[in-house]
Amino acid sequence: MKKITKWEPDNFELQMNTVWSFPERGDWATHDAKWRGNWSPYIPRNLILRYSKEGDLLLDQFVGGGTTLIEAKLLNRNIIGVDINPVALDRCREKINFEWENDGKVYLYNGDARNLDFINEESIDFICTHPPYANIIPYSENIEGDLSRCKIPQFLEEMKTVAAECYRVLIKGKFCAILMGDTRRKGHVVPLSFEVMKIFESQGFKLKEIIIKEQHNCKATGYWKTNSIKYNFLLLAHEYLFVFKK
Repeated sequence: MKKITKWEPDNFELQMNTVWSFPERGDWATHDAKWRGNWSPYIPRNLILRYSKEGDLLLDQFVGGGTTLIEAKLLNRNIIGVDINPVALDRCREKINFEWENDGKVYLYNGDARNLDFINEESIDFICTHPPYANIIPYSENIEGDLSRCKIPQFLEEMKTVAAECYRVLIKGKFCAILMGDTRRKGHVVPLSFEVMKIFESQGFKLKEIIIKEQHNCKATGYWKTNSIKYNFLLLAHEYLFVFKK
């Protein structure tokens, strides 16, 4: 068990507007940036504090490096963490292996976000998740059903089933938060995030908030700076955080 010397962020303040920027990655508890593409713990901390209460049951069905699990446990929420990749779950077990006064319970499942049949209808108080963005970062080599290996049209098709499962398991009147980014193909922006937003709306969700989250790992240096000027495109330096209400 890792010895923890810092249990919470310094001078934390809840976000009050729709533009979020966290230059610091977050170095408290067992957080680190070693899982590629994981989100800053400041994001789930803000979301969990705003859209849930102590003792609630949360869900992250794309649990990845375990950032959301750590925050839920620290903030005394119970959480179900799901991932299709056993490697991710091994890492999650490592990250949540700590004891904290008043900590929440963590339940881990090797499963598919498109089929959460082990979760009852209307049993989840808050969904807080960060899906892959189609095939931008592949998280496995050959796991069947891994959405990070899907090309964009297939990814969007599969997200319809993901959204339907979110709607099924969430309690009416509760919230679902999802972080999504866009991509480029052949020099043009593909607005993946807004396509996903529309998919969730089509399943019955109402859009409560659109938050713009600034990215800090997109420095315009070297290769990308040269190409940005040479091929005349801007570097994508933001993602969208959608908060839906059932």
